[in-house]
Amino acid sequence: MKILRVKCKERISFGILEGEKVLLAEGDPFSGFSGFGPLVSLEEVKLLPPVEPTKIIGLGLNYRDHAEEVGLKAPSEPLIFLKPSTSVIGPEEPIVIPPSSKRVDYEGELAIVISKRAKDLSLEEAHKYILGYTCFNDITARDIQLREKQWTRAKGYDTFAPLGPWIENEIDPLNLNLETLVNGERRQLSNTKNLIFNPFELVSFISHIMTLLPGDVIATGTPSGIGPLKEGDIVEVKIEGIGTLRNPVKAHPKSSNST
Repeated sequence: MKILRVKCKERISFGILEGEKVLLAEGDPFSGFSGFGPLVSLEEVKLLPPVEPTKIIGLGLNYRDHAEEVGLKAPSEPLIFLKPSTSVIGPEEPIVIPPSSKRVDYEGELAIVISKRAKDLSLEEAHKYILGYTCFNDITARDIQLREKQWTRAKGYDTFAPLGPWIENEIDPLNLNLETLVNGERRQLSNTKNLIFNPFELVSFISHIMTLLPGDVIATGTPSGIGPLKEGDIVEVKIEGIGTLRNPVKAHPKSSNST
């Protein structure tokens, strides 16, 4: 089942995708849908980020080939960082290149969406706290990341967390093809079976550090093939069984290079 969050005639609601139509819902997927409204065409709604997370937990170097690509040793335990909730955008919303960066990269990823409050979970129970999975693009100011020890600024600009187009809750996250395209040209291609730490391990590990809340997002890391974006590009993250997250790229209107 594909769960969406949409704006239809000025009303924001969750819904369920049925072919090319959306069944609008009352309530939310965390407390449970209380009813369903009309069935409307996808063309009649604006797709929003499927959730509004209190936090996004990112994973560094969670594909061995990506660690090799950037010349770093694969971690012995998950390497996590945070992206602010204000960095989230939905499908078709523009990624904005900030004037303080000379190189902004795409990073296509599988994202986990948390279903309920989670703390100190065992590996065996982690799956019970996952609502489903969606596409994520961990946009990164690479030049800033390389010169700073902390990644907050490089990862945290507004528009640096494209998320969507919807949440799929009926797939096996351990064997999904993932690809990233820029202007229709494939730049990344891998499978989630190549993750160093799988989604269930990540949920358990992170829940022992911080409490996970409904709607929180864990971005599982990117494979090799990272590269820069420029104004006018169209970047797409495609994941088997989920769909395609598509975003245009534009430059910030300010021309100053000050930080």
